[in-house]
Amino acid sequence: MTRHRFSTLALAAALAACTWSAQAQDKPVNLKMSSWVPAQHPLNPSLIAWAEDIKKASGGTITATLFPSEQLGKAFDHYDMARDGIADFAYINPGYQPGRFPIMAGASLPFLFSNAKGGSAAIDAWYRNYAAKEMKDVKYCFAFVHDPGTFHSRKKILLPTDIKGMKIRPATSTIGQMVTSLGGTNVQASAPESRDMLERGVADAITFPWGSIGLFGIDKVVNFHMDVPLYVTPFVWAMNKDKYDGMSPAQKKVIDDHCTSEWAEKVASPWADFEFAGRAKIAALPGHEVYKLTTEQLDAWRKAVAPGEAQWAEGVKKAGGDPKAAMDALKASLAKSGAAL
Repeated sequence: MTRHRFSTLALAAALAACTWSAQAQDKPVNLKMSSWVPAQHPLNPSLIAWAEDIKKASGGTITATLFPSEQLGKAFDHYDMARDGIADFAYINPGYQPGRFPIMAGASLPFLFSNAKGGSAAIDAWYRNYAAKEMKDVKYCFAFVHDPGTFHSRKKILLPTDIKGMKIRPATSTIGQMVTSLGGTNVQASAPESRDMLERGVADAITFPWGSIGLFGIDKVVNFHMDVPLYVTPFVWAMNKDKYDGMSPAQKKVIDDHCTSEWAEKVASPWADFEFAGRAKIAALPGHEVYKLTTEQLDAWRKAVAPGEAQWAEGVKKAGGDPKAAMDALKASLAKSGAAL
């Protein structure tokens, strides 16, 4: 073996020993991760795989336990749970709290996203410029979206005028504003509560992605499904600040390395595939109708929802933001990731 080769191997061994030594000195950290979707939801295995990669990268000093099905708290409360340390990591739907996250609400405007995989990378890259201000109580990790959702209802919805008089459970506050502007009434319910609302007739329709219709049992209570990529719901995976601050520099780096746009897409992809496959499953069910819109009907929808962007822009301005810059940046990020509609 040459002297150069020997010295290179010796240096590599020394570096590895230093890394092992640093990790061995790190205090063990166990993360409580909260996910409000049911245990069998495809997001949960992705979060577990993400945590396993963190365990490996930290030399076993960072471990995690996932609590699904609202075990640590209600879906609506997950931002505050991350802020207050009830959960160390929490799965947040910003749209469950109207007006609280005005910039992020723009991502739920209709007819923006074509798919969830590129869409998740795009929304994360975009929102990183706003998260420190808009979600200042938590450590932002990454954002992602589900595959585009649509209306699922007890009666066929073809035109925006069909919404008038209907009671609808919206996915987000932005979709809720759309429903109100079209003469409908919003019925607030988290995803796990939605089937009961529809079953009791409290709601006539819901906006939901395709695969989750079966997962949450909503296919038992609605049978008309509009086949159009109407909207996505943005989500955030966020960490308790004190938990992060209590970690060693090496452990913080491991967390930072797992809070990236690449990880946003990786975590979202299995769920995206699940939702996309749901459309064919619903179409195959007896008594269910999956229907497309004509060009004229689609144009009517685009025209009807256009004022929603102006309403969103007002909310951003009130919070001291620049809505045009934010929306232009989101559209550019979607185009770059191949996820623009």
